[in-house]
Amino acid sequence: MREVLAQAAFQLFLERGFERTTVDDIVARAGVGRRSFFRYFPSKEDVVFPDHERCLAEMTEFLAAVGDEDPVGAVCDAARIVLRMYAADPEFSVQRYRLTREVPGLRTYELSVVRRYEQTLAGHLRGCFGSDRDGELRAEVIAASVVAAHNNGLRLWLRSGGAGDPEAAVDHALDLVRGVWERPAGPSPARQGPVPPAVAASGATAGFGESDVIVMVAARGTPMWRVVQQIEAATGES
Repeated sequence: MREVLAQAAFQLFLERGFERTTVDDIVARAGVGRRSFFRYFPSKEDVVFPDHERCLAEMTEFLAAVGDEDPVGAVCDAARIVLRMYAADPEFSVQRYRLTREVPGLRTYELSVVRRYEQTLAGHLRGCFGSDRDGELRAEVIAASVVAAHNNGLRLWLRSGGAGDPEAAVDHALDLVRGVWERPAGPSPARQGPVPPAVAASGATAGFGESDVIVMVAARGTPMWRVVQQIEAATGES
């Protein structure tokens, strides 16, 4: 019934436009009553996105089943579930994309749908990162990166009218995300500003031998080349 209502709605949207189509028009075309429509869709906007609730449930189930060994890879794979949903019916997906570009209210609704996907990905990442330093921040930023990468590749395919393989562009974009975020979290970068010069002292005897010990004091974030330069200056080496 959901599919019948969605097909009837899109036929009318293409014929009359979204704004000029009412729920009564949709149920008349589908041959059902208003009660049947609202059993499946809370509003006319929802009928434009009839498959997202199922897709979101599938994504949630997938993330609940995977381990936490590769959290970034897992959320990238979860994003591909959405891609497969679009790719399963290219004609409908392209029509929906064009419709949402024409109707401002649908673009706003679509943003709320995208946000739900992003929150689902971020929730999984927060569970993986636990109490890690900046764990919650990393979860939010990585989830946003995955959604942005997925949507970039998906929209390239939709703008082409559904021509070609949609997975190629999405995989390329998600590979960029993995290349950045699969690196272990390092120390926070030093604050920007003038770097105090490194301080070198020579001539201090260590007590375990006769060799001089060079003691270096440098601000966190000082480039390694500068540290080496100061050591060479203190020892008279070049």
